[in-house]
Amino acid sequence: MKSIYMLLCTFFFSLCAQAGPSLQIGTFYDFMKGNQSNYLKRIHNGGTSTAFVKIEIKEIFYQQNGNSREEPLKSVDGSTRDGLVASPARLIVPAKGTQGTRLLYTGDRSKERYFRVRFLPVVPEKEDKFAVSDTERETYEKEMSAGFNVMAGYGMVFFVRPATTRFDTKIDSTAGRYQLKNNGNSVVVIDAFKDCSAKNEDDCKPTKKVHVIPGHDFAFDKQAGRVYRYNLIEDEKKTPVVVKG
Repeated sequence: MKSIYMLLCTFFFSLCAQAGPSLQIGTFYDFMKGNQSNYLKRIHNGGTSTAFVKIEIKEIFYQQNGNSREEPLKSVDGSTRDGLVASPARLIVPAKGTQGTRLLYTGDRSKERYFRVRFLPVVPEKEDKFAVSDTERETYEKEMSAGFNVMAGYGMVFFVRPATTRFDTKIDSTAGRYQLKNNGNSVVVIDAFKDCSAKNEDDCKPTKKVHVIPGHDFAFDKQAGRVYRYNLIEDEKKTPVVVKG
């Protein structure tokens, strides 16, 4: 009887969790090329209710020790923000529908910059400036509060490459250690990195992806009997790499 009760609770929770908006933002890492100044990002709502989405952007500053911090964008003249802005910054995405926002960059392009873009579903309030009437706002709020709804927001990292992008990836491979150093001025990607047994392809550690920003490196100690594989991505250039322990 207890197991049946638990099963019913799990089923009920699953139904409730699926009710309401459910955002899908596609890739979690996007890049603006050096010759671009805007980028179209599409947001899909796979849920059963309209999603009112606020877009929040902060700049990411990476430190040499691997830590990072996020800061709000600064204004240049009191009105124009230096960095990345979303237009529109508020989206109304219907159930099973898709809407797009254009990410616009204004600012210095001599070096690479990094931004955290968050898509936050909210119950619309007057100060949110969504184009809905008071009646529509109240109806939506009642629908959301009538059941148990989980409105999860999602964040992505957005890379703005320098106007003159230069890749300079240096590899130092010794008997016991492998190091990749990014001496260029734009991020490179270690994609689908696999650490597997040379004798058993099923004996692998979890696959991972690493973004190596300028001045940083990616390194690991080699182990006998292991094979390391990944794709080195430099913008549109993709190079398969195999390293034997």
